Amino acid sequence: MEDQLHPDNDFQPEEPQQVQGLEGESQEATPETAAAQTSEPQGEPQPGPAEAPVAEEPPAQAAEETGAEERVDYSEGVARPQPGDILHGRIVQVAEDHVLVDVGYKSEGVIPLGELTYRRVQSAGEAASLDQEIDAMVLSVDGEEGSLRLSKRRADEATAWDDLVAAYEAGNIVEAPVAEAVKGGLVADIGARGFIPASQVERGYAQELQPYVGQTLRVKIIELDRAKHRVILSRKVVLEEERKQNRERIWETIEEGQVLQGTVKSLTDFGAFIDLGGVDGLLHVSEMSWGRIQHPSEVLHDGQGIEVKVLRLDRERGRISLGYKQVLDNPWDSVEQRYPVGAIVRGKVVRLATFGAFVELEPGVDGLVHISQLADHHVTRPGEVVSVGEDVEVKVLRVDPVERRVSLSLREAGGYQSQKRDAYDESGQEHDEGGATIGDIVGDEFKGLLD
Repeated sequence: MEDQLHPDNDFQPEEPQQVQGLEGESQEATPETAAAQTSEPQGEPQPGPAEAPVAEEPPAQAAEETGAEERVDYSEGVARPQPGDILHGRIVQVAEDHVLVDVGYKSEGVIPLGELTYRRVQSAGEAASLDQEIDAMVLSVDGEEGSLRLSKRRADEATAWDDLVAAYEAGNIVEAPVAEAVKGGLVADIGARGFIPASQVERGYAQELQPYVGQTLRVKIIELDRAKHRVILSRKVVLEEERKQNRERIWETIEEGQVLQGTVKSLTDFGAFIDLGGVDGLLHVSEMSWGRIQHPSEVLHDGQGIEVKVLRLDRERGRISLGYKQVLDNPWDSVEQRYPVGAIVRGKVVRLATFGAFVELEPGVDGLVHISQLADHHVTRPGEVVSVGEDVEVKVLRVDPVERRVSLSLREAGGYQSQKRDAYDESGQEHDEGGATIGDIVGDEFKGLLD
């Protein structure tokens, strides 16, 4: 007791023992906790019960409970386009000089008229339509609003280059719509801007280029440079290849007597060359008409399509002789019906010979007036009675369609009283231009000699 009440012995309260809680935090020991510790068996500490997770409300349910309205801003999820990007969109407005395109961005893109197509168009409606889906390349993104300036033709070019490279490497034929004619050739829209030199439009040099505008030509790419945006096309290469194939086919199938379709390629003094679609044939001037012609241009012209008959073939020398009159009606087939014996008909003197004059009754039918049938008096030369180009009336004496001969008479038709005949007097003496006869001129001198 004295020890307990001695003033020198200070009272020191016991510090509470620290115990480790479930979460590893220090807690003060209480009699309850101490008892619990003494009652637990020694060894590994036993984990306490796990805490149940707190269930969160779904966003939609939470929005409904708070009464808030759901709103999705698509522009927040779309990255800002960069120049050179290709975007897919839909045309929502077509104006005179531009179109607006919805590409899913916060602002619509503008395509100026010049960026729609390589073709020259007066308004955007000629190259675009409402609700049309297109690809467009970003040219620029301007301002805080992110206004887009787009190009359809550049996107088409970028998309087309892979196809153009493949066609160039494989030597494939490309369909090329001609957009315009420029100095030296044609511009074609093949996704990229293609150029066809005038020397590559036809097998020969094309003088007039405007007629090709609006046409779609079959061409091959003969030069390609992506860095320079250079695409050179040739139609001539395609035509030459097709001609070679047709030439081989024609020589395999052509036979004498066939009637073929051809085109007049060129005219010469002696005839015309006919393009049969891969090989040329010669149409001689003598085979062009049943009538008499001086030059092929009287019957044909360059570029004319005609039917011709194969007369002769020389396969070793590669030559084909053609006829044109053979596909026309032969006037000799019905000559007897048109010119019966005894009929008086009109014709034109076309040639003089020592034995008579040839009279053309119609193209392809000539008749002979023998010198004895020119007049009812003696004629030394046919030129004394008729001249070339003179129109005369003649009588039909005989017709032979097999030999293609018609005998005519001028004197029996009474047509020998021509201007030539008027140059003679009744005695057969020729007058000079003043009307005086030779007898008139020298007669007095002879008379003086006789006296």
